[in-house]
Amino acid sequence: MTAGPATGPATGPAAATRPHNRKQLIVEAAGQVFSERGYHGASMEEIAAGVGISAAALYRHFPNKYALFAECADVMAGRLVATIDEAPPDATLTDVLTDVTRTTVAHRASGGLYRWEARYLERADRRRLRAKFAHVVGRVTEMVRREYPRPDEHLRAVAALGAIGSVTMHRTSIAQRRIEELLLASAMSVVATDPAAAAGSARRVELPTQPVPRTRRAEILAAAIPMFARDGFATVTNGQIARAVGLAPSAIYRHYPGKVDILVAACLQAAGLLAHAAERSLRQAADPRQAVLALTATYVAYSFEHNALNSVAEAEIAGLPADLQRPLILAQREHIAVWEQQLRMVRPDLDPRQARLLVHAGFGVVVEAGRALRWQDTPGHRDTVTALATGALLMS
Repeated sequence: MTAGPATGPATGPAAATRPHNRKQLIVEAAGQVFSERGYHGASMEEIAAGVGISAAALYRHFPNKYALFAECADVMAGRLVATIDEAPPDATLTDVLTDVTRTTVAHRASGGLYRWEARYLERADRRRLRAKFAHVVGRVTEMVRREYPRPDEHLRAVAALGAIGSVTMHRTSIAQRRIEELLLASAMSVVATDPAAAAGSARRVELPTQPVPRTRRAEILAAAIPMFARDGFATVTNGQIARAVGLAPSAIYRHYPGKVDILVAACLQAAGLLAHAAERSLRQAADPRQAVLALTATYVAYSFEHNALNSVAEAEIAGLPADLQRPLILAQREHIAVWEQQLRMVRPDLDPRQARLLVHAGFGVVVEAGRALRWQDTPGHRDTVTALATGALLMS
């Protein structure tokens, strides 16, 4: 980490009019930039511009980008802790999740950095962040246990919070109150779901087979994907990838012009596998409700079976240059449009944007429940997560 430039004390009219909450404004602006660009893609200059100050002024508050990033993550988690702790002793689960939803929606632009970018925190900061989230989950779990007692209360609490937190991962625009209503209803439906009742009922999903790496280009891609998922694209070097496949670093360039081209190939592979799997699942569905169930089971199976690939595609796309992002974002939108269409046929009360919000809520359930289960791929885990995600979507 490098320190920022040395600066003298501020003087003149600008200093006299400096807002008392400037540090808070900086953290808000930085959280949004980190969420949109990723930790490595964000710059102190862009953050400063968002607050209307110079980079030199920004460095008076934070010595470097990492310090600002760590503060953003801590403040974001702290908001949720405060929301939970301020609930009165007689508050119901609905009351608490209403407050959590309101806080999350109010800060949705900066709330997305925790899901993927928190891996760039140093160990002590990551431990502190996890402790805060564990506190929130623990309090919600206690309330789920009290009002919906079953052995899986922790997983249902995590999944419900995943439905709410999903709003930080997309930009679907709806009136704030309607967002809060839909997310709360989705989260409460998740909590009320009994995965045990659905045990063994989810249709077995056979996904398209991931290509076996038979060429050097395919071997490089197969080696890079788990590295990108574990350590982040920005921190993995071509030398590390080359060593994993027994090549000299310079030999990588015979197969890929640059590291970013490996990432694009991974994202395209993810989009292709998921689109093919969704198309296959829809062919076997007899009606719209069965289509939604089939899409959900397929997405769950894909997330478990291709977890590293899916993580890379979800986490790293924001860091790609705009021209490389476009086809990938288009593929994502086309995939979500399939879900929207089927969900609206089951739930005609939803307009397209409301359906899209719930589709993302379902995805959020899969991500957080899967993480809680450590992505251990068993039929029981797939059935459980499918049931929870279906609850988020259909709310019945």
